[in-house]
Amino acid sequence: MDIPIIDFHTHTPAWDHASWLAGAAFTPADFTAFLDSAGIRAAVVLSHDGLFHATPEANDRLAEFVAADPDRMVGFGTVNARYPGAAEEMERCFGTLGIRGLKIHPWLQGVSMHEPSLDPIAEVVAAHGGSVLCHDGTPPYATATQIAAFARRHPTVPVVLGHAGLHDTWREAIAAVTETANLYICLCGVPPYAGRHIIDRCPPERVLFGSDAGLSDQVGQAYAVARAHEITRWGVDDTTLRRVLYDNPRDLLGGWPQ
Repeated sequence: MDIPIIDFHTHTPAWDHASWLAGAAFTPADFTAFLDSAGIRAAVVLSHDGLFHATPEANDRLAEFVAADPDRMVGFGTVNARYPGAAEEMERCFGTLGIRGLKIHPWLQGVSMHEPSLDPIAEVVAAHGGSVLCHDGTPPYATATQIAAFARRHPTVPVVLGHAGLHDTWREAIAAVTETANLYICLCGVPPYAGRHIIDRCPPERVLFGSDAGLSDQVGQAYAVARAHEITRWGVDDTTLRRVLYDNPRDLLGGWPQ
């Protein structure tokens, strides 16, 4: 069965804030070539620079990047809840830049998911029918139960565990998702045995896939291509696999891509 893929977790290059995560420079055309090589129909793209320095300029560059091919890329902007004007910047992301969601990296940004300063930002996301993708799997700030508490404060906002707990906290992620109606889980960086447990035990309509593309020192993002191919060999039945790879993310993105 030839199943289209919507990759719910990818990144732009790191233009201004190189880190240990910074990889190769690449253009939007390079990125869509990667999508083709991996069999990926479309992708949610996150600002790499915004993880370390959440500025309006980082969101501007993200919007410019995804605008190169809006049929295949959609952006989730980034704000830091401790910065003045964060809610207003989130409004600008939706209203002016055409961004469709919010990425939070509580570990790198040093923001607890319990902080009230996140609430007006989440209200903007809710007003625009967007989603929140949150890094998880790395304590102290980015655990599934902390993110679940945020999701419960905002029950109309879909909140996605961006890494499904990674290697160490995926069991906690399963528990959080099964107990929180608006919490989704993205298979991104979990080992295959954990991924199978997640698919078997989480609500089937709330499981997504992400490759974490954009961090490689190779323009072709070989590790992300391998992840996209690997999940098709986990022994998951075609109906469930289609939900994870395409139907669920498309529903979450309001029927995008057409």
